[in-house]
Amino acid sequence: MNKETIGFIGLGNVGLKLAKNLLTNKTKLYLFDINSKKYSNFSKKNVYKCYDIKLISSNCSIIITCLPSPHSIKKVINSLLPHVKNNQLWIEMSTTDSDEMIKLSKLFIKKGGKVLEAPITGGEHRAKSGNISILAAGNKNSFNRAMPILSKMGHKILYCGKLGNASILKIITNYLASLHLLGIGEALTVSKKYKIDLGLVYNAIKISSGNSFVNETETKVILSGSYDVGFTMDLVNKDISLFNKLANELNISVSLGKITNKKFKEAMKILGKRAFSTSIVKLLEKDNNIKLRAKNFPKKLIDFENKRKGIKIN
Repeated sequence: MNKETIGFIGLGNVGLKLAKNLLTNKTKLYLFDINSKKYSNFSKKNVYKCYDIKLISSNCSIIITCLPSPHSIKKVINSLLPHVKNNQLWIEMSTTDSDEMIKLSKLFIKKGGKVLEAPITGGEHRAKSGNISILAAGNKNSFNRAMPILSKMGHKILYCGKLGNASILKIITNYLASLHLLGIGEALTVSKKYKIDLGLVYNAIKISSGNSFVNETETKVILSGSYDVGFTMDLVNKDISLFNKLANELNISVSLGKITNKKFKEAMKILGKRAFSTSIVKLLEKDNNIKLRAKNFPKKLIDFENKRKGIKIN
């Protein structure tokens, strides 16, 4: 890893945390974000704050992107394409459209570059601790080259085969998380109406067949009243739309996908694009004249485990 010079584009809620985990005394890290205020989070001497995206391509052997939408990824890569160097590796870590990812990858490879998609999953709190999971797809040699870098940012790293696979799998996992969030909201509402303590409900679900990652994380900030998962309505709507697009392309009937899409679109219209995705349960609270609260639950999610070694999993 020390021989590679890394450029990181996109310092949003997650990208900022991933970039910080790459910092070592020996690693040169070039940063770019359209919001220059993000640079104030970095002070090490070997961090280079770029105000022109071309400087990333000129100085870096590896370029990492972590961006909010397929449109923003396309815009960035189109800006980089004229400057791609032979054997330069692009690692795309966003949640994006698999078709668009493949199209951009072909253009990047045609210029002499290499491409690996590596979307993350597991929550903003694990991105901060470096224990996030990573789904990687692309050429196996590119994966092996990227592994020392991915292991700095994540813990469980799964190689998923050809380009496009990781983007599809990330969309599927995000869809399932959104679907379960709707179920959690309804389950808590029924429990509240039956006057069962919601702290007890959380623990009952946690030890039951109904448990999930969503319950163990997002339920906590719902019950505390903060709803703070660092993931917003516009992003969840993008992901569900991408899931339904995947299904539509092969004429697959996904009734739950359509229902989930409808519910979150309604919630975004009422609550706003930047409301936390967990805020969708506020609509249930309003309709049923209740508050889904319990004592001793955190306002923010924190991964208290120390950074674990990045490992390849089968």
